[in-house]
This record gives sequence, C-alpha cells and structure tokens, in this order.
Amino acid sequence: MKTIAVTIYEDNEKLRDVLNMLLGSVEDFHVSGSYSNCRNVTAEILTLRPDVVIMDIDMPGCSGIDGVRMIKELDVTIKVIMHTVFDDDEKLFACLSNGADGYLLKRDTSLQLIPAIRDVIEGGAPMSPGIARKVLTAFHKPKLSEGEYHITEREQQVLNLLARGFSYRMIGIEYSISPETVKRHLKNIYQKLHVQCGPEAVAKAIRAKII
Repeated sequence: MKTIAVTIYEDNEKLRDVLNMLLGSVEDFHVSGSYSNCRNVTAEILTLRPDVVIMDIDMPGCSGIDGVRMIKELDVTIKVIMHTVFDDDEKLFACLSNGADGYLLKRDTSLQLIPAIRDVIEGGAPMSPGIARKVLTAFHKPKLSEGEYHITEREQQVLNLLARGFSYRMIGIEYSISPETVKRHLKNIYQKLHVQCGPEAVAKAIRAKII
C-alpha cells in the first residue's frame, strides 16, 4: 500500500494539531510537514514533495490563495485541497483559478477530509456540497452577449492559461511572446473586466462565461 504524504498549512494551532492527529491515525497517510503559514511554501514544498497539501486561506503574511498558486507553479502534480471557513464566491473562484484541486469547508472536516484526500489522489475534485452547488450555478449562468467586455482572442487565450495556473513566463513561452507583452495583455484585461489582479480576472471571466 502506497503511503500518501500530506503537508498541512493552518494558522490555528489547535486545529493544526487536530489535523495532525486525524491524518496521522490513518494507516497509509503520512504527515510530512505542518506549518502555521505559507511564507516559505516554495522551499518547504521543494524539500518535502508531498502528494497532497491541505491549505487554509486566511493566514498571516501570505494567503492560501497565493500559496496554491506558488505550489502549482512549482509542481502541477501536487494536489492542493483548500480547507477554509470561507464559502464566498470571490475566494472560491480565486482558489480554483490558481489551481486548487478541491475545496472543503472546515465544518465538514471530520466527515469529508480523509475521503477527499483519497479522492483527489485518484484524480477527483472534492468539494463540500455547498461549494459544488456554487460552482455548478456559476457555470449554468446564461452567457453574456458576445463582445460585451470586448476581450480579444489573444486576451482570451491568456486568460485561459492564467486560469490553468500558468505564470507570466509560461504564458509567454506558450505563445512566443515576451513577459512584458503578457503583462500588457493582462493590464488591458483588468481594465476591461474592472478588476485589480489575475485571480479576480479569472473568477470574473469564469462567471461571465468568457472562458
């Protein structure tokens, strides 16, 4: 039986201890690391190379939204399950657009966390029931009239790769353009969508059926 290495990022010490005990009690799970923040997530993930990361969102210094992005830029094969109290649309879609593989609410931890880890290893996308409904609702919304935001074909291509977790450099390589050109496209996208950053742009583009 293959051991599943799990790394935890959770700033609540008591909950972090509970997660350590819960996951440590499962025969084929191994808690490879447990941290109160993800300020050093790149170095830690490079060292530990876990199979699955359990990631809180609201942590000091560096949010879990940034944490999942950095992990996916490092290694897209590492599975990241967001583990949070937040069920609002903006945080949900920011996490998903940055590459999160699952999204569990902390109130569902006792029943769903262990099955969720097994599910994500098998290629699933585990979500708390309420979260899954939000995602389905977003994708079932009527498509906006074509051209309402005046997003060009290239801008749509950039948005698609951004939603898949590609960095500026990776997008540039994909389309044989410079990182500066990518940044110009993104600046135009932000202005057209009336947003301030990449996660917001992707979240709005998904909800608006632009991508």
